Amino acid sequence: MSTSTADRLIESTRELLWERGYTGTSPKAIQQRAGAGQGSMYHHFTGKPDLALAAIRRTAEEMRAKAEEQFAGPGNAVERVTAYLRRERDVLKGCPVGRLTQDPDVMADPLLRAPVDETLAWLRGRLAEVLAEGRERGELDAALDPQATAATVVAVLQGGYVLARAADSVQPFDQAIGGVLGLLAAYVPTARA
Repeated sequence: MSTSTADRLIESTRELLWERGYTGTSPKAIQQRAGAGQGSMYHHFTGKPDLALAAIRRTAEEMRAKAEEQFAGPGNAVERVTAYLRRERDVLKGCPVGRLTQDPDVMADPLLRAPVDETLAWLRGRLAEVLAEGRERGELDAALDPQATAATVVAVLQGGYVLARAADSVQPFDQAIGGVLGLLAAYVPTARA
């Protein structure tokens, strides 16, 4: 199956944004990685910002789809959150969406920032839904605040990436995930049948 030039340009931009950030992603580097000429790039996109927006949107959509696999999967609320947090990730590269929050050029542009903000807000909201569902079913203690807990889970996940990258080791990430799951386990009622 061959991919279109537009798809190759988007995929190349996604990779470069993750590796180098917005400023470090030049149109020439995108074209070289995509095996596309300048004319092809400007035929499909008005310029680097337009292409970056398409790449960020695709990354955000992919992240949501992967997360939804675990959130809508089998098991109780804690099992689904655990499946999400423990799924395979390229930890040392960081979160492809979360890393964009550290890119001043992306954050300064409302159009580029929007899919980043929307995705992180969706993630917090979706986690809160799963946790609220678990609370309603009696899987989690009524004292659990789904919104605050979801925000904590996302913060620990994103922070875990930062710690892992700083240490050049997945160990701090795994430790952070284990820690937040331990905190969540404290809300699982002990008198379960």
